Amino acid sequence: MLGFTASRLLTAHGEIEHGVLLVDDRRVVRVGARSDFGLSVDSEIRDFGDTLIAPGYFDLHIHGSGGFDVMDEDQEALPSIERFLASRGVTSYCPTTVTATSDKILRALERLADAIEDGERNDESPLGRATPLGIHLEGPFLSHAKRGVHPVEHLLPPRTETFESFWQASRGHIRIVTIAPELHGAEELIAIAAKRGVCVSLGHSDADFATAQRAVTAGARHATHTFNAMRPLDHRNPGIAGAVLTDSRLSADIIADGIHLDPAVVKLFANAKGPENTVLITDATAAAGMADGSYHLGAINVEVKNGACTSQGKLAGSVLTMDRAVQNLARFADWSLPNAVAAATRNAARVVGFENKGVLAAGADADFLVLDNAGNVRHTFIGGIECQI
Repeated sequence: MLGFTASRLLTAHGEIEHGVLLVDDRRVVRVGARSDFGLSVDSEIRDFGDTLIAPGYFDLHIHGSGGFDVMDEDQEALPSIERFLASRGVTSYCPTTVTATSDKILRALERLADAIEDGERNDESPLGRATPLGIHLEGPFLSHAKRGVHPVEHLLPPRTETFESFWQASRGHIRIVTIAPELHGAEELIAIAAKRGVCVSLGHSDADFATAQRAVTAGARHATHTFNAMRPLDHRNPGIAGAVLTDSRLSADIIADGIHLDPAVVKLFANAKGPENTVLITDATAAAGMADGSYHLGAINVEVKNGACTSQGKLAGSVLTMDRAVQNLARFADWSLPNAVAAATRNAARVVGFENKGVLAAGADADFLVLDNAGNVRHTFIGGIECQI
């Protein structure tokens, strides 16, 4: 059994000063104040001093990093992405597909399902690498008007048989699907996906307020990169953005890089959704962690310059990392670091139903970070084992 302590420890119920985290067999055994344990800091207790021990980050929406995309057929793609993610504090993630030909999506889903099942079969996940837990299907059920850079020629109507083919290829590992609710057939597919335990997320949509509300009633419970690729908020016609901001049944995510949204809008969003329903994503592409230049998002060519990732003049994902997103949310919204951390941990894991992730509690997976007081990642642990970052 290993013990870890720091000046602060973040649990699902708040902070513990001078907290201790006990880990055994890749899981958290006990969490509490050092005074409650009757333990002295010795060779079996690693003391991180004036830092914060927090759960590992969970990225629900990421396409790639380090020059690779999750849809790449290169065998080195996922390992490279996962090592990069761990270096930025991400311990779990949902590899996210982009609109492409159905054949390309099907092949990617099969490869991603293989990766997820490999991790499930092994007692120990690969050292130093974030763990893929479920797939985010972003496209092809998107609005033509708000498709962003998703190829128009590959967009498809939300038909049950199409989703079924993707579901079978993924072997049931699709955990989240982004759908434009105004499309014909969307409400039926939302209901079917929700019954299977898939989180239906509203996004890439030109829906009006009423349509968005009907989608929530049908089973949608989240929103994808709010405000981006979404009908703008209007004071007389609030649209889908108005529904996202005001409906407590919906959690929602944002890209807090200071490029996709103005900091004032991040604060508006955070105030509206609150510390329980605000979720951070990166929407990172293969360009994350790389120098300015040309990269790819699925089969889409993208250019990176001065922190912006674009294709034909449109934003195309990001180069954001989750550690920076947490710091930005705290700064933009005037939130405490623990509240910002929750948006990248507990809240994200809850969206896709992983109760043993994103929290530090007895029985949870021992995925955790050591952060300094500014939110910089100093150490990443996955399954209680430190990653070399």
